[in-house]
Amino acid sequence: MSKIPVYFMPGLAANSLIFERIKLPESIFEIHLLDWETPKNRETLLEYAKRMAKLVTHQKAVLIGVSFGGVLVQEMARFLDLRKLIIISSIKSNLELPLPMKIAKTTRAYKLMPTGFFQNINLLAKFSFGNILKQRIKLYQKYLSVLEKNYLDWAIEQMVLWDRVEVDKKVIHIHGDADAIFPIKNIRNCIAVKGGTHIMILSKFKWFNENLPKIILE
Repeated sequence: MSKIPVYFMPGLAANSLIFERIKLPESIFEIHLLDWETPKNRETLLEYAKRMAKLVTHQKAVLIGVSFGGVLVQEMARFLDLRKLIIISSIKSNLELPLPMKIAKTTRAYKLMPTGFFQNINLLAKFSFGNILKQRIKLYQKYLSVLEKNYLDWAIEQMVLWDRVEVDKKVIHIHGDADAIFPIKNIRNCIAVKGGTHIMILSKFKWFNENLPKIILE
């Protein structure tokens, strides 16, 4: 019996190390990790998704995306024949965007974000005080490595300007009830994870290891 291929796509600025705690039964599943590629000049989200879809080389794969990666996999699904499409800590349409992002879209305030700051995260670490901040910056250094300004400018714009209104009914949505980035009050039809924050792929990995196999197979 062939194993079920499961592809994971990380969130904005994150690398695939965010999935290092996810363990699926190896006798049933075969994990494949995707990472962000550099967007081309003026590349649309759909064009980027078509390019990324070529990295999914199995038929009837499971495609899982976190946060902005969840938005991307929904666009990638247009070009793939999937077994399951799962999003985590994400949104299914622009109607689920939080109010600040809707305002940023209207006012184009997202263009004012100082994305170049993120590239100085190592410098920030040297001057940080307090163990909690240092631990947090260590996490950022490990998991948030896709920090090129061109990518960040592109990704933030694609997230805020995402034009999907009609929800893909095939999407399985897993969402934390304590998500501060995409508050659950704006989310419809999801599997709610109690105490799950926006980074629950790391903090609630035991929940995912227990429940993902069932969700994929059901």
